[in-house]
Amino acid sequence: MLVSMVRASSPVHVSWQRLLEPLAPEIDRILAQLEDEITAPSRPSIFRALELDLEKVRVVIFGQDPYPTPGNAMGLAFSIPPEISQIPASLRNIFQELESDLGVEKPVSGDLSSWESSGVLLLNRVLTTRIGESAVHANLGWQRITDFIAKELGSRGVVAVLWGKSAQELSQYFQYQIRSAHPSPLSAYRGFFGSKPFSRVNELLVAQGREPIDWSL
Repeated sequence: MLVSMVRASSPVHVSWQRLLEPLAPEIDRILAQLEDEITAPSRPSIFRALELDLEKVRVVIFGQDPYPTPGNAMGLAFSIPPEISQIPASLRNIFQELESDLGVEKPVSGDLSSWESSGVLLLNRVLTTRIGESAVHANLGWQRITDFIAKELGSRGVVAVLWGKSAQELSQYFQYQIRSAHPSPLSAYRGFFGSKPFSRVNELLVAQGREPIDWSL
């Protein structure tokens, strides 16, 4: 069992504990470097995405790193806790594209955790940052952990949603993938809007004889 992950986080599904056992020393090393920092997300939520049973994952959406705004990061890429009323710009753009693509009305809450029940893993490439600062933990080694996860997911035929350069560095691992610009305000108009990622994911799943994702929120 990955004792460090269980100690650091909310319950990690046993399927992930078994998979990541070889990387336990690396995870311990990273967590040790964060011992005295106030991280986003908070330490109990660093591995929140891995509560979803690996066997149930059909789609993975990769983010870059957590929201640095206090209270926003919850351990699921792009998602914020339901009590946070100010939805981040990237997430607003995701909701705009979801409405354009599938007609799903823009939700009031930015909590995406309901997508997990359909088998959508929401995983950042870098699992932590420092409160108030973006990308400051990009050199700690989290990418080795998430690259390992991406390789495993790709071997299982999981559909990857790769928004932006950071996520697209994982494209080598996936036979089934949707690629476009990142939904951030800096790039959304350069290929994210109009890319129809949600319907395209479902088309790929149906073509494999699998159930489509329920993208409603």
